[in-house]
Amino acid sequence: MDTTRIAELLQPFLGTADGQRLTANDLFNISTYIDLLLRWNARINLTAIRQPEEIVTRHFGESLFAARHLFPRVARAPSPASASQSDPTAPGHALRLLDVGSGAGFPGLPIKVWATLIHLTLIESNHKKATFLREVARALTLTNVNVFPGRAEDYPNPPAEVVTLRAVERFETTLPTAASLTAPNGRLALLISESQLARTYALAPRFVWLKPLSVPLSSSRILLLGIRKPEE
Repeated sequence: MDTTRIAELLQPFLGTADGQRLTANDLFNISTYIDLLLRWNARINLTAIRQPEEIVTRHFGESLFAARHLFPRVARAPSPASASQSDPTAPGHALRLLDVGSGAGFPGLPIKVWATLIHLTLIESNHKKATFLREVARALTLTNVNVFPGRAEDYPNPPAEVVTLRAVERFETTLPTAASLTAPNGRLALLISESQLARTYALAPRFVWLKPLSVPLSSSRILLLGIRKPEE
């Protein structure tokens, strides 16, 4: 897909602030990702959305909207020392992000394209989808990407500083699992509908929730960020 058109479609999700722009390499990676998604989607059901432009706005737009709020870019890139030592929200900070129920890789892989130095783990129990995720990471030459081909409940490693969740089945059981995988003082990022807000607050009481952010070009989708309270 043409990278200029991709940039036009994604602009509403990235805003106009200095530094909140995709690089030429970012756009090339997104174009490559779309081509892979369309090719694989003809064989396995990765997404019900078939039109490339709708894939850009619905999947990449929403994911990058979350990315820029989790990892704001600055007009001048920080030095390696400051990126790794000072600001945990900086795109260069090597913190760990778990994407629960990754499916076709959203929002985890676009967030990795945006914030390249995070350590990303994609949790996906469907083995064909897990194979696709590995193929995307390889094709985009992304480093520090791990695919866990199992259920989130069985993920064996310690909780992470950031956990993301979007469009998963069994929300009522998956959300508490995602919450448990979030480290104390870590952030849980949910891409959900407004109708799920009340259940979210009830299912994850150990979080301080920020004001929901409306996803651009959507009447009901929101980004909800929560911070897990320290252990008592």
